[in-house]
Amino acid sequence: MKSIILLAPPAAGKGTQSKLICNKYKVPHISTGDLLRSAVRNNHPLAQTINELINSGSFVTDDIVLDLLKERLSSGDCDNGYVLDGFPRNVEQAVTYEEILKSIDKEFGIVILLDIDRNIAKNRIIGRLSCSTCGSVYNSMFDETKSKTEGTCDNCHSGLSKRDDDNEETFDKRFDTYVEKTKPLIDYYSDKDILYRVDSGINKEYTFNEIEKIIKEQND
Repeated sequence: MKSIILLAPPAAGKGTQSKLICNKYKVPHISTGDLLRSAVRNNHPLAQTINELINSGSFVTDDIVLDLLKERLSSGDCDNGYVLDGFPRNVEQAVTYEEILKSIDKEFGIVILLDIDRNIAKNRIIGRLSCSTCGSVYNSMFDETKSKTEGTCDNCHSGLSKRDDDNEETFDKRFDTYVEKTKPLIDYYSDKDILYRVDSGINKEYTFNEIEKIIKEQND
């Protein structure tokens, strides 16, 4: 399978689709956040630097992230493709990522953009409820994902709660930031004719089915 970069606004289901792709095609899921956490946990030579930056409230530099990414992509389990999540975040990182691939003799692959209507995404966020006991997730804004009894988990009958940041104001800020930061990247990949758009506003099954069609087309 060709490697896939997944781009998506908040609430588009990027985490869900990443998991479905990786499970179906037996490829690794790679996120920069996981790379940093793994480096610290496994006492990587860069672990101390990463810890110092995080503890001081500073961003981990691109150089460190790129070093970890190059190392990870050089692993044998990436030879048959992977899903890259959360990177690149801008055109500059996209160009550097391409240089990394050339240096380790890996093909670029494709970019899949999960498109979703802003209002649908907002309702997914502000209506989200979860059970702290069993982890089940519901949504009060959509009939198909409501709990049978309002405020109560269908599985273990515990109470449902809402995250503090699952509100309209926070969503608007996150979505606006996504649009501002990601549009140049979307345009960059679109101009290269390697960007595929998938509607992720219907349901996860429909979205994954469309992704499978793209994967099949690219790997035939």
